[in-house]
Amino acid sequence: MNRWIDIETPHGPIRGWRCEPAGPSRGAVVVVQEIFGLNGHIRSVAEHFAADGFIAVAPALFDPVERGVELGYDQPGIARGRELTGALGFDRALDLVNATASGLQSEGLRTGVTGFCWGGTVALLANTRLALPAVSYYGGRSVPFLEEPLRAPMLFHFGEHDPIIPPEHAALHRERHPGATIHVYPAGHGFNCDVRDDFEPASAASAWQRTTDFLTEALR
Repeated sequence: MNRWIDIETPHGPIRGWRCEPAGPSRGAVVVVQEIFGLNGHIRSVAEHFAADGFIAVAPALFDPVERGVELGYDQPGIARGRELTGALGFDRALDLVNATASGLQSEGLRTGVTGFCWGGTVALLANTRLALPAVSYYGGRSVPFLEEPLRAPMLFHFGEHDPIIPPEHAALHRERHPGATIHVYPAGHGFNCDVRDDFEPASAASAWQRTTDFLTEALR
């Protein structure tokens, strides 16, 4: 069952896309968007988690700045997305993720976080600051936060041809977080997103299996 919900946060109510499996859940996942808002792709990721047995909620993180944002994967969308992430800031984004996770935890659900691009960095911060198990897909703004110690299991996915995250940045993740699991794929940035030019089906499928296996173990 997939539906819109309201999430109470320290910055006012925001919307969320909640998806539930047909049978018993393997835990809960907060799905953190890219810079393009809570668009169709991110909603489909939450639906994919539900199909694989997780309760998933994707919060609309831009709602405190502008409600109903769904941007395209083009230059105007990139420019507007950067404006909105700058206006929101990581601290407020993390407050919204925390409120979403807390709501799931109040239902007795073990909860993790999975984020993509900008949301991949938010997922890392959910680990270091909220102690939530987390999966980061090509988190392009994570390097400034790598001195923060991990407080829960952590999984990183990178594309070896990503122009936003050079190999030395991926290597820094290995150096600073030796306890994390890190995978690099023969792909570019955004390889999980099937509406982007960099979509790479084999890499996306491999990363997804590793993500669901990781979350199953971390939320056991």
